[in-house]
Amino acid sequence: MAQTDEFGEELADFVRRVSELKAARSVPAQEMPTVLDAAIFELDHVAEQLWPAFQRLSATGPSGIGSVDRQEQQLLKALFQRVPVPVVLVDRESVVRRMNFAATSFTGVRAGYATGRPLTGFLAHADRAAFRSQAAAVARGEGDRGLTVRLQQEPSAPVRATLAALRPSGEPRTAVLVVLQPVDEGNPSRSPGAPYSTGSSHSPGASGPGAPGRAVPSLSATTRHAALMDLVDAMTTALLGSPDGDRPSVLARAAEVLHGRFADWVVADAGDGRLSRTAVLGPSGCGEEVAAVAAQDPAACPLVAEAVRGGSTALQVRPEDPESFGRDASGAPVLVRADVTSLLCVPLPGASGSVRGVLTLFRSGSRPAFSMAEAQAMDLMSRHIALRLAWPA
Repeated sequence: MAQTDEFGEELADFVRRVSELKAARSVPAQEMPTVLDAAIFELDHVAEQLWPAFQRLSATGPSGIGSVDRQEQQLLKALFQRVPVPVVLVDRESVVRRMNFAATSFTGVRAGYATGRPLTGFLAHADRAAFRSQAAAVARGEGDRGLTVRLQQEPSAPVRATLAALRPSGEPRTAVLVVLQPVDEGNPSRSPGAPYSTGSSHSPGASGPGAPGRAVPSLSATTRHAALMDLVDAMTTALLGSPDGDRPSVLARAAEVLHGRFADWVVADAGDGRLSRTAVLGPSGCGEEVAAVAAQDPAACPLVAEAVRGGSTALQVRPEDPESFGRDASGAPVLVRADVTSLLCVPLPGASGSVRGVLTLFRSGSRPAFSMAEAQAMDLMSRHIALRLAWPA
């Protein structure tokens, strides 16, 4: 029991130090790196001292303290979740195994969604290969590493990623502990001195004070729904005003409605047999990129080809395969060159299961990803566009 008491005292000291680190989140920005270094040191202390001590007690201690051991293990898990620094545990392939509350707040990605997916999927395309290489090196035992990356949702704010090796008990392979640290002090929402929110989030419609059990209408959800209805109305008006029998004009008008207000890029392909690229609209100042996409053969775009074969809409957030929309004439993947963060690829249905065309929409940079509601609205508009294309001249 002496070893157990000593372990309990050590753990209690650690908890007190974590409390002090939480209180230190309000220090000036220039002093925050020291606090972050202390937090990383405490994480190393857990990995190298407390966890092995706990494993020894579990292996040699009397059976009567089994429930205490389980409580200590739960406490260690709780400490990982509550450490006020964004921390992610990944394997040697950069696949997320665990993400703490501060990391979910920092990245804007729910832990349940991130677990089982590569962490590189949430980084800018240009940083993915470097991160994979460094994570693999750390997992091989070549020492801790650090590199600067950018999140897809906020590419203008660089993030410092510190990678350290961690050997979970009872597992044959080394995992990698990733600590994320903002380095852009000019951005208040990501400055080193800004605390990370680790509280539970409330979904729209949660009960509010004074009205227990009653759902409070979500203003943001209502606003988004109204915007989608306005978009559908604008699309219907544009389609009805298109000249009969002029398919390129119909698709061009539909693309103009979607461009800007709904998507940063709109690519339209049409044809009853072999598709041809009809219209490409992109961000202002991207004339060279737009011309490169316009020169593509739709048959060389896997997403378009799959939409023609399967006849179903594809929604991708942070596309993992950079070549899923093919390459341009220079050999660069289109999704990388356009900095695509989410996409919708929607077939335009024809008669007897055929496809009259395909609309592909890209969002890039820090713009929010396409939602399921937006994908459903686009599916509705695609049927309207297909009906208009079928009208006789």
